[in-house]
Amino acid sequence: MKRVYVLLPTEASCRRVVEELEAVGIPPSHLHALAGLAHELKDIPPASVWQRTELAHGIEWGIGLGGVAGLLGGLLVVAFPPAGIVVGGGALLAGTAAGAGFGALVTALLGIQEHNHKLDGFQRAFAAGQILLMADVPRQRVGEVKATILKHHPEAEIGTVRKSLET
Repeated sequence: MKRVYVLLPTEASCRRVVEELEAVGIPPSHLHALAGLAHELKDIPPASVWQRTELAHGIEWGIGLGGVAGLLGGLLVVAFPPAGIVVGGGALLAGTAAGAGFGALVTALLGIQEHNHKLDGFQRAFAAGQILLMADVPRQRVGEVKATILKHHPEAEIGTVRKSLET
C-alpha cells in the first residue's frame, strides 16, 4: 500500500473526490481526511488517531526497546538467580514478553499525545483552509488514482511523498 496525499481547497471538492475514489473501488476505511478547525468534514471519512498521532510509531519503538530491556533483565535473572530459586529459559521469554508489553503500553501513552510529524509539511495548507485527504491505495493503482482525481479536480495537489507537496 502507498499513501497518496491530496490537498483540496473545499469540503465540497473533498467530498466529490471521496465519492469518485469509492466508485473506483477504494474502500472508505482507506480514506482519511484532515483539516483545520474551520472545517467540520461532514460525510467525509475523518483521519483517526492512527493517522493524526505518533501512536503506531510509539508502539513499534516500545515493543522493540521494551523487548530488549526485558531480554536483558531475563539474562540477568538467569545469570544471577535469586537465592534458592532455580531459573530456566522461561525467565528469558517472560522477561522479553513483559518488557515488550510494558514498553508498548508506555510509548503508546506517550505517542497518542504527539502529533504525526509526517503531517508537519501541511500546516500552512491547514492554516490556509485547505483539506488533506490521505488515500491508502495498492502501489499498482497509484497512477490510476491520481488520474481519476485530476480528471475532475485540476485544483488538487497530489503527491505520494509528503515532500512533494511542501512549498
